[in-house]
Amino acid sequence: MSQSPAHEGLEGVVAARTALSEVDGQAGRLIIRGYAVEDLAYRAGFEDVVHLLLDGFFDDLPSDLAPALGAARVRVFAEVAALDETLARRDPVEAVRALVARLPDGEGLDVALLLIAAPAVFTPAVLRIAAGQPPVAPDPALPHAADVLRMTRGAAAAAGEARALDAYLATVCDHGLNASTFAARVVASTRAGLTSAVLAGLSALKGPLHGGAPGPVIEMLDAIGTADKAEAWISAALDRGDRLMGFGHRIYRVRDPRADALKAALRQLVQVSGAAPGRLALAEAVEQAALRILRERKPGRPLDTNVEFYTALLLETLGLPPASFTAVFAMGRTAGWIAHAREQRATGKLIRPQSVYVGPRTKAAA
Repeated sequence: MSQSPAHEGLEGVVAARTALSEVDGQAGRLIIRGYAVEDLAYRAGFEDVVHLLLDGFFDDLPSDLAPALGAARVRVFAEVAALDETLARRDPVEAVRALVARLPDGEGLDVALLLIAAPAVFTPAVLRIAAGQPPVAPDPALPHAADVLRMTRGAAAAAGEARALDAYLATVCDHGLNASTFAARVVASTRAGLTSAVLAGLSALKGPLHGGAPGPVIEMLDAIGTADKAEAWISAALDRGDRLMGFGHRIYRVRDPRADALKAALRQLVQVSGAAPGRLALAEAVEQAALRILRERKPGRPLDTNVEFYTALLLETLGLPPASFTAVFAMGRTAGWIAHAREQRATGKLIRPQSVYVGPRTKAAA
């Protein structure tokens, strides 16, 4: 019997129709519900982006989401009581995932807002308890990003710092049918609730080939140390067969548009926060050296700067530890997972691809 050709990793397979985001890898363009990601990063607050993603999926969606999201942060904080020191010392994503699993599973807007609030509340609590500090309760009157930084530090953040985190959360809110979003849609297609879908997305995001990659960018910069050592370090890493974190993408054949949006946000953050500009200068030198060497070593492969590179620098400048970067990524991406879950649920179609059997033919039992 003839078999259809296998598409390893579902490469080139269209698994869903979506009105949420378009990733144009050839042109280096990301559109979120009709808006270029750069425009959302520079001009929209996170609450506005959440509203944009959820619009049409909930009949009771208010025009101003800020009060409802602030109230959701307060409700979610009650679950922090279940966070003991043992759990807080686990990988932050694992600790956040365990707390998210305590939330009710359902399809309503109330559950959706709890889930969007959850990483923003749980991540600061995990970091503080792991450091021997008490968690800080949310302030529902604050904008989402500003409250995240306040809960993390125990003190108010400067407006420019909150704006930088806002830009980051908007930039990573959605990105087509990536691994975590596909996982969330698969679970949603079974008619499990939104919490189940978000837990699937969060588990997929943990992997180093997806959301778990920004942390190693900091390790790379620390190992290089100074700009004059960049070329030698990068060449040695490639000689060993190591992957350069922050470069290359499964979809983009050119530069990831999110990298430029975050680089611009980082420049503004350095200016307003008083952070030492040397770290940014080092990153730019490493980026230039890496791109030049990659073009020379791998001329047939499109390896350009991706979202992870300047994500790492921006979050580091905000004082967030590398171990938390994936959990912070989830603060933005959860809204996208929920929108995709609702969109998938509306189709009523169970996602059930086929596989090509490559094992031995039928054997007789011994």
